[in-house]
Amino acid sequence: MKRTDVIVVGAGPAGLMLAGELRLGGVDVAVYDRLPAPAEESRALGFNRRAAESLGQRGLLSRLGEFRWGPMGHFGGVRFDLGMLGEDHSGVLGLSQARTERALGDWLAELGVPVRRGYEVTGLRETPEGVVVSFTGPDGPGEETAGYVAGCDGAGSTVRALAGIPTRDWEPTRGMYTAEITGVSPRPRPIGERLPGGRMVVCTPLGGGRCRVVVHDPDLPARPEPGTLTFAQVADAWRRLTGESIDDAQCQWLWACGNSAALAGRYRSGRVFLVGDAAHEIPPLAAWGLSAGLQDAVNLGWKLAAAVGGRAPEGLLDTYHTERHPVGEQLIRDARAASKLYLGDEAMDPVREVVGELLAHQDAAERVAGIVSGLGVRYEVAKGDHPLLGRRMPPDHALTLPDGTRTRVAELLHTGRGLLLTTDPTTARTARDHTDHVDVVTGTWTTPPDPGLDTVLIRPDGYVAWTSPGTTDDLTDALDRWFAGGHPQYAGR
Repeated sequence: MKRTDVIVVGAGPAGLMLAGELRLGGVDVAVYDRLPAPAEESRALGFNRRAAESLGQRGLLSRLGEFRWGPMGHFGGVRFDLGMLGEDHSGVLGLSQARTERALGDWLAELGVPVRRGYEVTGLRETPEGVVVSFTGPDGPGEETAGYVAGCDGAGSTVRALAGIPTRDWEPTRGMYTAEITGVSPRPRPIGERLPGGRMVVCTPLGGGRCRVVVHDPDLPARPEPGTLTFAQVADAWRRLTGESIDDAQCQWLWACGNSAALAGRYRSGRVFLVGDAAHEIPPLAAWGLSAGLQDAVNLGWKLAAAVGGRAPEGLLDTYHTERHPVGEQLIRDARAASKLYLGDEAMDPVREVVGELLAHQDAAERVAGIVSGLGVRYEVAKGDHPLLGRRMPPDHALTLPDGTRTRVAELLHTGRGLLLTTDPTTARTARDHTDHVDVVTGTWTTPPDPGLDTVLIRPDGYVAWTSPGTTDDLTDALDRWFAGGHPQYAGR
């Protein structure tokens, strides 16, 4: 029976990103997807700032082609000016999910990662040696053994069900229709036009004669039957709410959904992990789900690669759940709150006014922008009081190397390895037992994140694990906690 280090189930953005991260870590990985070809539906039209930074720190942002940055922020349709903030929180707009998946797919092809289309997982059986994955493929049923399995297969995750991982569910209360069309040009309403009774219509021009129309209506089915929506239903709803006819449009694809939400009780069960919508189903809103899925992938990838390579410190794999599960829990809470603001009826108007007044103040805007952009995430990584500790390292800070070369932090993270940046050669020698997995860079700050910062240890996902000054723990302790240096006693599952 064929054996692979890791099987990733699902070839959406999260699954493709995870597979690339694993391959950078030296893992033999394969992606299974039940569809025979990539879907052309693009339910998300961009992602948040932190997701963009994560792609940038692997050199992938430039592969995505043209897109635009959003200069205004909003929470549930209540807008605020991102320009008042201390750093850029703007997200990526006008980028179809299909383009993102194509760019990630090209990256995997260059890395030599197979994406097996038409492979539907039907069973999982964990053994002491790994996980036996049963599937139905183009040539019929088969089995393959993997060291680990990652379920990136969406809100109705087969992997989650087969692994017996329970979820907490929030029942849907309303439905929505979405269609991408050509041949007609309704009046643009990119942020959405609120109508009486908690109804809303959205029309987003996509270029090339395409636009996306969305109908939010409390009267639509909250649990639509899959595959039953017709374009005539979308056109009828659009005419009823707007008075405009889109009957003569050519429909490229359409989608009916509700606003249900779900959170897996565990992101890890033995050798099985959940990533993206399989771990957290977030109501459709501003690509929050796609953005969170990419962040799950970059958090898990380097840790799982270390485990496969026998260099994972004890407990490293468990930090995937302890770090990302609270983020998923908060995102569902925030998305549900934002949805009530966005889609609530006239009774929510006083709340919108109060939220708008609050978001005119910089400190409140910083807090909310951190939620929407993903820049507000902070992990418990070490004891200390430096403001960067546990947060992502701003990727545009630069160093000048001894040979005079100037380089950005994001460029130094392209390899997917840990990174120790220091102005002190003596400190650099502390990491000599970890240089198989950590790049040590000595230089001077060209644009420092903090004028007094001498040394910073950055995990492969871009989060700061140690600083000098500002961290109570020793650097050696931090290196051992996250990178182990290949010591046999740290080889973990």
